[in-house]
Amino acid sequence: MAAAVERTDDLVREYLIYRGFNSTLKHLDSEIKSDKEKGFRVDKIIDQLQHLIQNYDLAGLKEYWAYLDRRLFSRLEDIYRPTVSKLRTSLYRFYVIHSVQSRNPEKTQEFFQKQALELQAQPEWREWFALPFISTPEQNPVFSPYFSRQWADTFLVSLHNFLSVLFQCMPLPALLSFDSEVQKLTGLQEENEQYRQMLFALQGESRPKKDEVMVHHKLPPYVQHMDRLGDTELDLVYSQRNVNMTTPSRNFFSTFLPQARRAPGKTAPGSSPTQASLGRKDSPAGVQSVKAKDPPGAKDLKTATVSAVTVDLATGHPRTRRVHDHEKERKELLSKPSAQSSEKKNDSDPDTQTEALPDQTDSTNQTRVCEVGGAGAEQPFIKLSQEEYGEHHSSIMHCRVDCSGRKVASLDVDGVVKVWAFNPIMQTKATIMSKSPLLSLEWAAKPDRLLLLGSGVGTVKLYDTDAKKSLYEMSIDTVHPRILSLACSPSGTSFVCSAAAQAANSAVATESDTRGSGPVSGHLLLWDTKTVKQQLQFSLEPGPVAINCTAFNHNGNLLVTGAADGIIRLFDMQRYESALSWKAHDGEVYSVEFSYDENTVFSIGEDGKFVQWNIHRCGVKQSEYSLSQDAVGPFVLSGYSGYKQVQVPHGRLFAFDSEGQHVLTCASNGGNIYRLSKADVGLESVLSLGGHKAPVVTVDWCSAMDCGTCLTASMDGKIKLNTLLAQKP
Repeated sequence: MAAAVERTDDLVREYLIYRGFNSTLKHLDSEIKSDKEKGFRVDKIIDQLQHLIQNYDLAGLKEYWAYLDRRLFSRLEDIYRPTVSKLRTSLYRFYVIHSVQSRNPEKTQEFFQKQALELQAQPEWREWFALPFISTPEQNPVFSPYFSRQWADTFLVSLHNFLSVLFQCMPLPALLSFDSEVQKLTGLQEENEQYRQMLFALQGESRPKKDEVMVHHKLPPYVQHMDRLGDTELDLVYSQRNVNMTTPSRNFFSTFLPQARRAPGKTAPGSSPTQASLGRKDSPAGVQSVKAKDPPGAKDLKTATVSAVTVDLATGHPRTRRVHDHEKERKELLSKPSAQSSEKKNDSDPDTQTEALPDQTDSTNQTRVCEVGGAGAEQPFIKLSQEEYGEHHSSIMHCRVDCSGRKVASLDVDGVVKVWAFNPIMQTKATIMSKSPLLSLEWAAKPDRLLLLGSGVGTVKLYDTDAKKSLYEMSIDTVHPRILSLACSPSGTSFVCSAAAQAANSAVATESDTRGSGPVSGHLLLWDTKTVKQQLQFSLEPGPVAINCTAFNHNGNLLVTGAADGIIRLFDMQRYESALSWKAHDGEVYSVEFSYDENTVFSIGEDGKFVQWNIHRCGVKQSEYSLSQDAVGPFVLSGYSGYKQVQVPHGRLFAFDSEGQHVLTCASNGGNIYRLSKADVGLESVLSLGGHKAPVVTVDWCSAMDCGTCLTASMDGKIKLNTLLAQKP
């Protein structure tokens, strides 16, 4: 609701400016500044209450609560009145406890003097009138629970949740209902996109059948005049053409030219082989019907061949010796086992499954298995397509899909940013070139058209990808000029940026912004996107260090960071302080993300470990996997004359699917998808996304729709966009 109110205020301002109602606009701005409801932002209301308590403003606290009661709580049903009364009692107790803890007995006595008439009739306050006269109330069994940190946190969280639910359930005026309409429209668009991708997948499945029909009608001309070609040979030729479409037609039929002169394997009683073949030659429709039949089993194939040889021996045909020799060769070929697709296994009998065609090869590529073999139970994804974006001319540093899954922003080491779309066609929407080097980027959550760009001179630029212009440039830190990481809160009201000092070896020509051989100094800052001002600087223990990677959870209440000192820090974004921290890796932490259920976090470090950490038990590993250097870095691209380019990780090194069951990592020539399993089992490889000629340095996986979009970006500036269809169990 807060986001809808903010957007509505902006639209009203725009309308008043358009109409020239300047005085009304001034009154509106003054009213918004003094708005006690804080634009229905719960965090601002909680901050206002705490501000009044910390300043011992009892009259202001009572007045503000009375306003909330009159404006919001009075509209609730009677069954919620006890809850409001309990929250009010806890708020007053919070005030009293604060005055006692801050050693201000005058304010404590003042509270009971001013509130005596109101509170003395309430049984829950009878024992509290003795509080000012107890020397150590925190040790008293009656009052000791209220002096604990747990009680204060529980009260603030309860009040926060109560107000949040209240704002969500409030009836909206007609002017604010547009936000729900926008969400419905967005949902319909996403649903249409899902159906479009499903249709595309079905068309992809039906395309081989169309190709088969084309093969039936486009056989070489000389095959139609082979009057001795029997049913068995024709079906065998047809089967091999379907298995390997890349081999020219003449290679298939040249294998069987010797046996093309043989009598057909199936002849009607009382008729000669020549008559049977002549009858088939005179009827083109008969040829097509023969081609359309399913390939017979190997058992029937042998039976038909033996019968043909018997007929030849009985008639004394001169080609008997040649047929007999070729039969031996065929038996040798058929005795060699080869892989068959799962679709053919289902259609054939058990005897047929033990034999295969000689030209069919065993494919170890999972992508080939999915595309040819059909939807097996062990294959969770089908690779629908792979496209390439090649507008960059240097190594990629970052590549991210926006929240809607429709646009991609990519940044290379030359500082060039490309914003491009891939639906329905791949097209560049904007190109950003900065005078100062760019080191990081992040999509804003709301609205998703905004892009945050971090530079190497201590600035962050806010860029509008639709209007193709820079809206604002914020000066972050001159002492720590390198903006290594950016993370936007899901609410869209703030963002976190990591500012680091210059690395000692940043002048190396073959490395772009190398993070160095040891931890460098840095700060972690929180900025407000509405006021475009710094809110606070996080405390980093044991000392200032460069933060390499940051990530929010789904509602922005938690922030996880990975630093150059190998420590993972978990921050409580409601209290803006560190909740947990632990030594995670030997060396730097390169990439960190929350799991699907947000009970754990995953990290990749310089030590080559891919670790899952339990956030409820500080520093406890839930699982650990070892990755190759191709997935972790540093990434090396070798050239001619001993030239070697080395790049340390900058962007995201792994990404999860929509259900958090599979993870995409970097590889030497593409990306690898693994199924997450127990630590003792290890990572189970599911699908390999190849296509690159240089090491892949960053990946991303957008699952906004059923057809997930996997991005793999490499050091040669190429970005592969893979469209996957998840097979639902």
